Formats: sequence, C-alpha cells, structure tokens
Amino acid sequence: MSELARKPVRLAMWSGPRNISTAMLRSFGSRADAVVVDEPFYAFYLRETGIEHPGREVVLRHHEADPVKVVEGILADLPVGKTLSYQKHMAQHMLPGLDRGFFSVLTHAFLIRDPLEVLISFSKKFPDPTVLDTGLPQQVEIFRQIRRATGRVPPVVDSRDVQERPRELLQALCLACEIPFDEAMLSWEPGPRESDGKWAPFWYSEVEKTTGFQPPRERVTEVPPELRAVHEECVPYYEELYAARLGGE
Repeated sequence: MSELARKPVRLAMWSGPRNISTAMLRSFGSRADAVVVDEPFYAFYLRETGIEHPGREVVLRHHEADPVKVVEGILADLPVGKTLSYQKHMAQHMLPGLDRGFFSVLTHAFLIRDPLEVLISFSKKFPDPTVLDTGLPQQVEIFRQIRRATGRVPPVVDSRDVQERPRELLQALCLACEIPFDEAMLSWEPGPRESDGKWAPFWYSEVEKTTGFQPPRERVTEVPPELRAVHEECVPYYEELYAARLGGE
C-alpha cells in the first residue's frame, strides 16, 4: 500500500445547489477506503434560517442541528480500514458566525457549475432565487479563506468538465488532494444509500437511477428575463473560481 493510501484525509467538497454534488458523493462512496458524509450542516442551516425546504421536519427530526456536535462527528476517528472521509458540503450552510476553526484539519476542494444552469434548475423549485441561494458568494469566501490560510490555491472542479472527462478530472482532483485515484470512482450501483441524508427522497430521485457520471446536457446560453439581474450578480463569483479550475485549457 502506498504512503498516499495510508495517509488519513478528511476532504471537504464545497458545492452549491443543483450541481453534481450527489454524483460526486456516489463516486467517492464507491471507494473501499472511504466513508462519506452527506451535508452534515443541513439541519443546522434549516433550523437557523427557518427556510421551508422539502422534507424540513423530517431532516430536523433525524439529523443533528447543533454545529458543535456536527463538527465532533465529522472529525471523529475513521473506521478501521478507512483512510478517507469525503464530506459533501453546501457552502450556503456555513452561516455567518459559525466557528470555522475545524477548517484547519480538513483538506478543501470546490465543485462549481455554470450559474445560469444552477439558476434555471433552482428556480423550478424555488422561484425568485437570490445570489446567496446559489452558494457562489459563500464558495468564494471559503475559497479565499483557505487560500490565505494555506498559501495555496485549493483545487476547483467544474461539473461540466467532470461530466465530459470524469477520469481525467478525478485523477487531477485526487492528485491535488494527495489521495490515490481509484478506478471504482468512475461507476457505482444505482439506488439509495444508507449514508444519504433523510432529504434524499425529495432530491435524489435522478441520481439514484445513475451508474456513473452522465454526459452534460446541451449548454444553456439564453438568460430568462426574470433571472438576468441575479445572473449578473453570480457571474463574477463563478469566474473567479472557474479561473482556478483543474483541467483548464
């Protein structure tokens, strides 16, 4: 076993909504050396904001909403035989005032998607989205924080790149995060997982049908009039992260 494989890593993947974040969770969950954590701060976010997401009451009943206990959970010792903890995080769940001291013991990466595609998808469930709903300002804030703290540019992957070239992008991501690439990451069994949050029945129906990364849909280019203002707000944040993405030309 290589030195890289023996080194424990807790990888926090910072995403926004309507991305391929659950497919990435499936990908890392296919590794024999990994445990996965699905949006550990979601219940905290729902409790603090009062936002009415599908399945809100179910999530609050079954998931920990105390951020101190959440942090204890994601920093707990890994099970025997596991050397990687992959944590799917939504950047918007990191509300102002939340203690981020635990960031220092995590490896951080960022998953982004064209904000127009995010907005169109998100607005189907939540009309009149704001820039904060996309998670982009929060992703950029965390990105800058990690860059300052480490003196390095943290890895960023764009969802379209992953869908078009999964092997190449996953290899690059693993290298940047100092973990070995595993062929098992390229495919998985369909269906739900015990590691999925209780919100899965409301959000994961499509990914549960998949067995691997799906090719991207045709790129959307026309901005609906009702989304133009918020799209303009999103673009600079996305461009900052996109400029740092792995596998860029």
